[in-house]
Amino acid sequence: MMDHPAVVSRGHSHLRSGAFTLVELLVVIAVIAILAGMLLPVLGRAKKEALTTSCRNNLHQLGIALQGYATDHDDVLPPNNYVYDVSTGRPIERHDSWCPGLAPFDLTTSNLQAGVIWPYIGTASTYHCPADPGKIKRDDGTPTTKIRTRSYNLSQSINCDVAHVPDYKKLTLIGPPGPSSLFTFIDVHEDAILDSVFGTPVPSTAYDGYWFDIPANRHGQAACLAFADSHVEKWRWKYPKSGAQFFTLMANAQDREDMTRLQHGIKLTDD
Repeated sequence: MMDHPAVVSRGHSHLRSGAFTLVELLVVIAVIAILAGMLLPVLGRAKKEALTTSCRNNLHQLGIALQGYATDHDDVLPPNNYVYDVSTGRPIERHDSWCPGLAPFDLTTSNLQAGVIWPYIGTASTYHCPADPGKIKRDDGTPTTKIRTRSYNLSQSINCDVAHVPDYKKLTLIGPPGPSSLFTFIDVHEDAILDSVFGTPVPSTAYDGYWFDIPANRHGQAACLAFADSHVEKWRWKYPKSGAQFFTLMANAQDREDMTRLQHGIKLTDD
């Protein structure tokens, strides 16, 4: 008769020893919070790096398409003539281009498919930087919830009849030091992209000191650029990039240095 209570007591003691106290739970929660605080920034950086890598891959594919087009067309580079005319408020109606259309208003991928390099790409996602948050706009300018189809422009130096010199019609005629120094496709700022040509003012002209088109800033204050030999680089800016479409005044000397670097990449300068 005396054995039963003892057995119950030992069983009860065993159950108590296997349970967590409030203090122990708080300690576990604190440890989890510390670990989360350490891991979340790492995961955030890893995600950003993955998006940058994907953007670089897109630009590399575009660069290969540019070379493929030139190979199949007697060395002639893809035409680059879909340019928005700020004086009329409308694009110049020429559709012989690597990609026609206005990025903020393209509701479908039809303009991508109408471009002369589409047969060398064949996938709409290649035209869009995965880190680009820009949304398509309706004709009245109000935004939709749909992500844009295009994030990249092609340099004004590439076979653009309506841009300022230099104008490289053929791949093998790209001046010294050669294709590896001339950028072609560039990641464009989501608040500034419109047509498919990336232009900068010629130094020492009336518009020098203004941004025509603004490079992206979404890769850690940097943008990705493809070059005429199809290699890709990430250029970090000395000053963060922002602004609307056309004629954004340079902010300071650092902004000027970034512009000069791009002018050199377009071969508007020799230094």
